[in-house]
Amino acid sequence: MATQTSRRGFLRGVSLRDDSRAIRPPGAHPARFAELCTDCDLCVSECPENILSIDATGRPVLDPASGSCTFCGLCAEACPTGALSPDRIADWPWRAQVAPSCLSLNGVSCRSCQDACEADAIRFRLQIGGRAQPVLDTDACTGCGACASVCPAGAISLVRPKLQQREPAP
Repeated sequence: MATQTSRRGFLRGVSLRDDSRAIRPPGAHPARFAELCTDCDLCVSECPENILSIDATGRPVLDPASGSCTFCGLCAEACPTGALSPDRIADWPWRAQVAPSCLSLNGVSCRSCQDACEADAIRFRLQIGGRAQPVLDTDACTGCGACASVCPAGAISLVRPKLQQREPAP
């Protein structure tokens, strides 16, 4: 089936492109989200954390810098088309990643991400010279974004580990 442009995207002059890097709400259909989503925005209005917004294609995205996801499922329950489903929430593919701009890596004492992580997926290992190396347990990480929303340097993002492995090395 050919990919079509959303109504909102068409009016804004935006075509549907590969959105594999867009952080769609929990429960998003892994292959047919763009096809199934009708841009109704019901998921955005139902999100109690107010971390969902609409991107340039007219579809919902999760912004981890805005706060953390509790995976309550209200956004998926509100979806009338199957683009989001409560049954797929457990398959959330996103995990935290720490960038070199992390304050702790640069000699500034900061543990904001560790303090915010309820899953205890982020720890720090002391290094020579007073620095501390953030150590992320991706198996424990839920991808909720709590760490990203509190990072004062904006050094934490959510990535899809499986997609990262497929990308060619620089």
